[in-house]
Amino acid sequence: MSATRIAVIGSGPRGMMVLERLAARLAQEPGPLDVQLFLVDEVEPGAGRIYRTDQPDWFLMNTVAGQCSAYSGEPDGGPARAGAGPSFGEWWESVGNYPGPDSYAPRGQYGRYLCSVLSAVEKTLPTGVRLRCIKERAEEVVKAGGRYLITLSGGERLDADRVVLTTGHSRNQLTGREGAFADFARQRPELGYIQGDSAADMPLDEITPGSGVGVIGLGLSFYDVMAALTIGRGGRFAPGEDGRLVYHPSGEEPLIVAGSRSGMPLPARGRNQKPPRYSYRPLLFTPERVRAHQPRGPLDFTSHVFPWLLAEIEWVYYGTALRRAFGGKVAARFRTQVELAAEQGVPPTAAIAGRLGLRDVPPVDIDALARPFAHRTFAGPQEFARVLREEIEQDLAHAAEGNVDSPIKAALDVMRDTRWVIRELVDFSGLTGRSQREDFLGWYVPRASFLAAGPPRERLHQVLALMDQGLLRIVGPRTRFDTDPGEGRFVVSSPQVPGSAVPVTTVVDARIPDPDLRRDLSPLTVRLRESGVWTSYVNRSGGTGYDTGGVAVTGRPFHPVDRDGGADEGMYVLGIPTEHTRWFMQVGSSRPGMWSDFVHDADAIAAHALLPVTRTEVPRARTPELFGPATKTAGERSPERKAG
Repeated sequence: MSATRIAVIGSGPRGMMVLERLAARLAQEPGPLDVQLFLVDEVEPGAGRIYRTDQPDWFLMNTVAGQCSAYSGEPDGGPARAGAGPSFGEWWESVGNYPGPDSYAPRGQYGRYLCSVLSAVEKTLPTGVRLRCIKERAEEVVKAGGRYLITLSGGERLDADRVVLTTGHSRNQLTGREGAFADFARQRPELGYIQGDSAADMPLDEITPGSGVGVIGLGLSFYDVMAALTIGRGGRFAPGEDGRLVYHPSGEEPLIVAGSRSGMPLPARGRNQKPPRYSYRPLLFTPERVRAHQPRGPLDFTSHVFPWLLAEIEWVYYGTALRRAFGGKVAARFRTQVELAAEQGVPPTAAIAGRLGLRDVPPVDIDALARPFAHRTFAGPQEFARVLREEIEQDLAHAAEGNVDSPIKAALDVMRDTRWVIRELVDFSGLTGRSQREDFLGWYVPRASFLAAGPPRERLHQVLALMDQGLLRIVGPRTRFDTDPGEGRFVVSSPQVPGSAVPVTTVVDARIPDPDLRRDLSPLTVRLRESGVWTSYVNRSGGTGYDTGGVAVTGRPFHPVDRDGGADEGMYVLGIPTEHTRWFMQVGSSRPGMWSDFVHDADAIAAHALLPVTRTEVPRARTPELFGPATKTAGERSPERKAG
């Protein structure tokens, strides 16, 4: 009998976790085994493109090192292997120069950790299991005779019984405004337009020193671009005499002119006060509680989901403020009263806190926090720069207090810690099509991304230092990026800041492209789409069809649904290509020793991939019950401890 052949295409964190779980499950088989595994990645097998090990160290992660692991189980005294290995922090400490569990690592360092995981997995594969790592691009996957033929960029063809596609971030066809910018620059050799991508893969070295560069977006990628155009040009940050960070330029920097809808750089993460194995347990915002009030049919995010999420945020916010003001006993009373009130519906957390003596604490206003300048008009650039500095300094003060002791930073961490609850409620048409498009993706997700996904504090200190040097201008809220054909340049301005217009010769889109099957330029994706093997998921719940652009898949183990409604059970699609079918697929790790959805998803694929291949027909109605279970087992609802 021929060997079972399984190919994993894409070896970023998702692909590596699938490989790890395949190896862990195979190690538990009694044998004899005859399995050939393939790991295919065009950039770097093990690390993948985003975490490739040759990128500069100024590109940082935004999760502290101690809270990341690429193993599904903790060390057990034996050799590192699939199912039992060190966390990222533990590995970093073992190789030296470890700044501690609360540090933010260079992405390349995490890539080196992923490569060490690959090495450990390969060295400890059970007898009869072989792994071949291939540094090429997979250009086509075709099913023939019950097997899959995988065409590689070098011309080789692999055949496999199962194919796992974890292809990660895409590069999309430019359309609309972005396409117009690219065309405008293409017609004028002195101008440049750099489309959104990982900053490590952007041609930022082509930007001329001293020229003006407009940067679209003030999110995480903005900080990467900022670092590349300053530290990457030979400049350095150092403490000044008054303790403030000072930037010492090299003279090779351009002038960075940046802006976004909010006009505020992404706020800093609170100083970490949580241990690596910390796991948050929601008090109010649970799938069961939301569904108890809306037991049937698709949900409306604004009416059914967000009130309970906001209540969870508020009870942490007011509870932290009460603990700081009056001590733990009063905070415990607050919790008890909130729980009792929740039996009748969404609890009035502010009123309960007020009855316990809390005064002069502003309410949690998600809109105001995410758009701090929305309703203001400024006299000019100088006034806006002063107000912006005050806002950043206030944010840094909150962040310095920590993500346990600062009421606002502790509360906003809830938006991160309850992502699993949101996924369970919204994935696979859990919301009506209209609510998914408008309320969730249109309103909530941009605000949650702004408030709960921030950089380390040092990045905000660097922003202030660059503003002091005159090398960074943030023009204001509702930033406009326009073309000026008469002058042959781009112009960056804010309608709320008179006199803010600044001409620039290059525009950099510092936003990660939104995954969209319909616009993805990857040759593999294009062929899968054109052949009908991959289709775009349409949310038809609530009577309004919404074409999400995410790859249509079944529930675990995530088989693609073809144009005829069939689910190919020999193929699996996991991660970013399925974004919007599911939510928040860009997760790159799990907590040490915790089985979050990140591990559960990979393990479900590994378990199924080791079974015989079949093909089933599924009904055309894309119901949540068929394409994503409405409920999960208790062990899947939140991170749990589990060994491999």
